[in-house]
Amino acid sequence: MSTRLADTFARCRADNRAALVTYVMAGDPDPETSLAVLRALPEAGADIVEFGLPFTDPMADGPAIQAAGLRALKGGQTLERTLALVHRFRQENTGTPVILMGYYNPIYTYGVARFLDDAKAAGIDGLIVVDLPPEEDDELCLPTIEAGLAFIRLATPTTDEARLPAVLANTAGFVYYVSITGITGTATPDFGVVAGAVERIRRHTDLPVVVGFGVKTGEHAASIARYADGVVVGSAIVDALARSLDGEGRAGAGTVEAVTGLVRDLAAGVRAGRAG
Repeated sequence: MSTRLADTFARCRADNRAALVTYVMAGDPDPETSLAVLRALPEAGADIVEFGLPFTDPMADGPAIQAAGLRALKGGQTLERTLALVHRFRQENTGTPVILMGYYNPIYTYGVARFLDDAKAAGIDGLIVVDLPPEEDDELCLPTIEAGLAFIRLATPTTDEARLPAVLANTAGFVYYVSITGITGTATPDFGVVAGAVERIRRHTDLPVVVGFGVKTGEHAASIARYADGVVVGSAIVDALARSLDGEGRAGAGTVEAVTGLVRDLAAGVRAGRAG
């Protein structure tokens, strides 16, 4: 099993800070720009990258990520091409963890055993598959763990004490706490409520707890970094990329910088979260 995730969280703990986890959609708006963004994220301050799997029928994604997925699909992005992008990224970067985040249908269609073999070969560290509950662990979760990859589960504000042990049972890598009810990028969390939720989850697991959904600015990131082990930002980054595109949805000279400029601000917020 790759130790990149554990090593990253250990390094952040040693620095007395949270990890910055950034989400971008694979293939958005085209494969080469997507790879350029992926390569630039660690230098801008991202500790972990979530690489979205474009899918026609997302259930947890807000308008920004839905639009990114459609742009990627229009450009011909497939699961196989996504793995190829990560493989190219790994030729230059062997230290930054990469998590694939998406839905089960593309993986099922690809074939679970083939997918896990190819994901390992590409240098993937773990999966977040939002539409597979613990009751379906035999489908993908347990084979993923057996393959040596982390299967990262989401806990939400509606995950009560009775449900939480089932959610955590086969979780590995970290626990992703969804800070709001609803879809991505549509609301700002109540930071005090989220702090209490993180502490509640920590009573049930030794895994790092990261918080996402609704984090848009460096100030938001700093607020969550005070108590969480990691901060996830997705829709705001995807929005920044989208605003840099031309009227035909094509990348321009400033597209990568539009993303990395925001990520640098987020990274500064995360690093300031526990300062003083």
